[in-house]
Amino acid sequence: MKISISEEAARQIKRKMDGKEMILKLKYETDGCGCAVSGVPTLHLIHKQDLNKEDMLIKTDTIDIYIEKSKTIFFDEEMKIDYSQESQIFRLTSPGQILNGRMSCNVVSG
Repeated sequence: MKISISEEAARQIKRKMDGKEMILKLKYETDGCGCAVSGVPTLHLIHKQDLNKEDMLIKTDTIDIYIEKSKTIFFDEEMKIDYSQESQIFRLTSPGQILNGRMSCNVVSG
């Protein structure tokens, strides 16, 4: 799996980290969706101790990102995380589709 993060998205993610040592995780969020296959991709900023053994590291040119190994089936092999200054929202795309055009990036604790 290959994920690229635009310069602007990386800048906004680092701003949300607010100088704290946090880890970026791409999560397939199913809470409140009714079914595991009806999830939505979101970005979480977590502390290292909140990683679990199922989380898989994906290296990028800007910020490394973790993803739950069992959830990789819901994502494309090649994806890009971008940020729109105009709408102030993150966007997850692949060459063939928009996976989430209005993706959030939230600090999540424990």
